[in-house]
Amino acid sequence: MDELSAPHPLLEIILGTLTMIVVIFVHGAGIRTINRRFNRAWIHVTGATPLWRLNMLLAANIGLLAALHFAETLLWATPLVFLQIVPSLRDAYYFVLESYTTLGDDAVTLPDEWRLIGPIIAMSGLFTFGWTVSVLVSIMTAFGKADRERAERQKGLVSADNE
Repeated sequence: MDELSAPHPLLEIILGTLTMIVVIFVHGAGIRTINRRFNRAWIHVTGATPLWRLNMLLAANIGLLAALHFAETLLWATPLVFLQIVPSLRDAYYFVLESYTTLGDDAVTLPDEWRLIGPIIAMSGLFTFGWTVSVLVSIMTAFGKADRERAERQKGLVSADNE
């Protein structure tokens, strides 16, 4: 464990990069699952689908995306505790959340020998949040299309009533 208490910067980068790859892989699998789930639910949406049901579908998908990010940050925090880089899971998780979201509050810091891990965590957060945003744009595009179709139907009904 002596090598881990004062690692060579290359070891630090390798361990950080390997963890980042695992996190991004988990994110990809999670995003794909959430997206498939949304698409399976969306094919049942019609003009008669109540708005509350559409809102619940949106809320469920946002909740799943948030849960995915919380799981990913736990994947980062676990090795920090296991390797005794940060003494407690709570502190490690807080540090990871700060880095992953690029908040950078510095309430919890890594030892100087491990300080390269923080920016690698931030890189993974930027990448995964960007990916999540693209999925949300896709979902909101589907909602926008449904809203337009609903508005056009209502407009058609109003025009038919006026004739």
